[in-house]
Amino acid sequence: MNELKIELPPSVSPDEARLLLTVKLFETGKLSLGQAAKLAGYSKRTFIELLGKMGVQALNYPAEDLEREIDL
Repeated sequence: MNELKIELPPSVSPDEARLLLTVKLFETGKLSLGQAAKLAGYSKRTFIELLGKMGVQALNYPAEDLEREIDL
């Protein structure tokens, strides 16, 4: 695994920076939900709740697929 070391301003805690980084990596498709949750130090359920609070969709389900499912 790669390691990144950065200096954070006093107003940003390491836990907050880790969460923000993992959310962005998940949002851009670089990490799966499970990978992001684990890296952030949360369960999948808690990570999904945090994503919701941050306005990030936990599931990327295309509208067309959803419509097909509903029509079945």
